[in-house]
Amino acid sequence: MKHLLFTAIFAALTFNIAAQERLKQEEEIPIVAWWGIQENATSVARFIELKEAGININLAHYSSINAAEKALDAAHKAGVKAMVNCPELFNDTENTVKRLMKHQGLAGYYLKDEPNVKDFPTLSELVRKIQSVDMKHYCYINLFPNTSEWGNNEGMAKHYGIETYKEYVNEFVKQVPVPFVSFDHYPIKLVDNGANRKVDKYWYANLEEIRLCSDRPFWAFALATSHYDYPVPTIAELRLQMFSNLAYGAQGLQYFTYWWPNQDFSHSPIDYDGRRTDVYDRIKQVNREIRNIAGVFLNSKVVSVWHVGQTLLSQTRRIDKLPDWIKVIETGDRRAVVSILEKGARQFLVIVNTSINDAMRLTTVLDDSAKRILKDGTIVPANAYSNTMTVDPGDIMLYMWEK
Repeated sequence: MKHLLFTAIFAALTFNIAAQERLKQEEEIPIVAWWGIQENATSVARFIELKEAGININLAHYSSINAAEKALDAAHKAGVKAMVNCPELFNDTENTVKRLMKHQGLAGYYLKDEPNVKDFPTLSELVRKIQSVDMKHYCYINLFPNTSEWGNNEGMAKHYGIETYKEYVNEFVKQVPVPFVSFDHYPIKLVDNGANRKVDKYWYANLEEIRLCSDRPFWAFALATSHYDYPVPTIAELRLQMFSNLAYGAQGLQYFTYWWPNQDFSHSPIDYDGRRTDVYDRIKQVNREIRNIAGVFLNSKVVSVWHVGQTLLSQTRRIDKLPDWIKVIETGDRRAVVSILEKGARQFLVIVNTSINDAMRLTTVLDDSAKRILKDGTIVPANAYSNTMTVDPGDIMLYMWEK
C-alpha cells in the first residue's frame, strides 16, 4: 500500500514538473559585440557567426558611409543589426542620418566612448541634431567607470572633468538626451604577479550608482578579451559579470571586445588570425543562458538590490526587509547579490554567487506558491527542489511569485 501511495505521489509530482510552463521569449535583450566585426572582414558569413555566438548587435568604426552601408547589408541578411560610426556621421550629420535611418540593419549611431564632462555640450548638440531627423534609432555613448585606479583619488578630475563620479553621471544625464546610459567596468583582474584573480571592490558600487543616477535604462559590460592585467575570462567570470548586470537591472549587455583590437590584446573571441578562440564558445554558452531567462529581466523594474555574506564589498548593503513570500535566504559566509525585480503581477528573486572560484550553498524558504525558473527557461514549483542548493561560481538562481 505504501509503495502504491509513493508511486502515485511521485507520478503526480513528475507530471506537474513536466507540465510546467516555460518563460515567455519576449523581444531580445540587446547583446553588443564591442569592437565587433571589422570593416575589412565584413561578410554575411561573419555576421552569421556573430549571431551564432548569441550576439545581436555589432559595433564598429567604418572609414566611410559606403563601408557602413555594406556592413548594414551583411548584418540584415544574417538577421542581426549594427551600430555604426563613420566620419560622415560627424561632418555631414543630417544627410548621413537620412541615408542610413531606413536601413533594416541599423541599430543605432555610435558617437563617443568614455567622454569627459567637457565633451557633454558637443555631444548633446550632436544627439539633438540626429534626433531631429531620426527618433527611431538610438544614439549610443559609453561612459567611464568608477574604478579603483582613479574612482576615488585625484585622477577623477583628469578622467571625468569633475570631482565625483556621481556628478559625472548626473551631468551626463542632465545634458545629453540619450535613451539609456552605458558604462564599462571590467572588475576581474590579475593580482599577485598573475597568480590569482580578484574582483574589483568598487564594481558593485558602480552598478548601484548607475542604477540610481537616473530613471533611464542602463547597459553594462563583461570583459571578453585579455589585456594588461585583465585575464582570459572563464565561464564563471563571464556569468558573474552578466548575471550581476542583470540583477541590477541592466537592459542591454555588451562584450569588450569581440574582434581582436591590436597587439596589446590577446585571446579575443575572434583572435588576431580571424579564427575563434575558446572564449567564443564561452560567450556563446553564456548568451544561450541569458536568452533563456531574458523574460525575467527585460522590462522589469528593480525593487531593491542587497548583498549577503560575512563581509561585503564597498558601498553595498545588507538585506533589510524581504517580501513576505520570501522567508529565508542563507548563504553561510559566502557573498551573493540578492535582487527583487517586478514585472506586472510577477515578482522575481534573483541570487548571484559573487565568487569566481567557489561554489555556494544556498538555502531558501519560500511561499508554497513560489516557482523556480531553471536556466533553460522552464518554470517549476520551487518546492519540487530541496531548500538547500549548490550555486556554481558566478552562477544564478531564479525564483518567481505571482501576486
